[in-house]
Amino acid sequence: MKILEMNHVQKSFDNAKDAKLHVLKDISLSVSEGEVVSVIGPSGSGKSTLLRCATLLTEMDGGELIYSGEYAAKMDAQGKAVYSDKAELKKIRSIFGLVFQSFNLFPHYSVLKNLMDPQMSVLGRSKEQAREKAMELLRKMNLEEKADAYPCQLSGGQQQRVAIARALAMDPQILFFDEPTSALDPELTGEVLKVIKNLAEEHMTMVIVTHEMSFARAVSDRVIFMDGGVIVEEGAPEEVFGATKMERTKQFLKNYGQS
Repeated sequence: MKILEMNHVQKSFDNAKDAKLHVLKDISLSVSEGEVVSVIGPSGSGKSTLLRCATLLTEMDGGELIYSGEYAAKMDAQGKAVYSDKAELKKIRSIFGLVFQSFNLFPHYSVLKNLMDPQMSVLGRSKEQAREKAMELLRKMNLEEKADAYPCQLSGGQQQRVAIARALAMDPQILFFDEPTSALDPELTGEVLKVIKNLAEEHMTMVIVTHEMSFARAVSDRVIFMDGGVIVEEGAPEEVFGATKMERTKQFLKNYGQS
């Protein structure tokens, strides 16, 4: 079953000279249940904009966005994206979770409260249910003893693991990661990647925008290489990393010491 479908996605931004900067040019992709898809590519290739469009943080100019058969946006006759009503979009937002590079935890809330509050306010869980779920996830992240700590008392890696736990607490069908380790020191990166790897082994459906090439190679079912607002190549990791015929992909991977 397809959890996510994006068809003919277009996105432009106005730049300083009153010209249009085309960031996404007719992008189409889908993600099936249990699949781990990594999106790689140089800075400015459109990876993060794609993720923002997929998670309704940025409106597409054109194209379709579908979650588990429900339309978040349909194309009109001109190809323009027409979004569903607020009630439908609210329902669709409950299907996915998003982990940012900057953690986005509430600084004045304890770790436990960061995990409990969204469950109670969005999912309507009781305090006891929310606490039980939160503690279960903190145990999974090896952070049980940090339940009463505040974000400022945690390392970057610990904060990112709390952010992952908070996203999982909402029981999403699919989880998006936008450069989840880019704000971390190298020695803290491993602990976050290990958590994501464990989720992959549990067949959590995930889309990961990353510059960690060896990680993408190890954890993904499929790798999408983007450049200049288009998908240059997509395939199994061994195809993209090991046997690409595309000159642009080869050049990019060479810069990352992957070829």
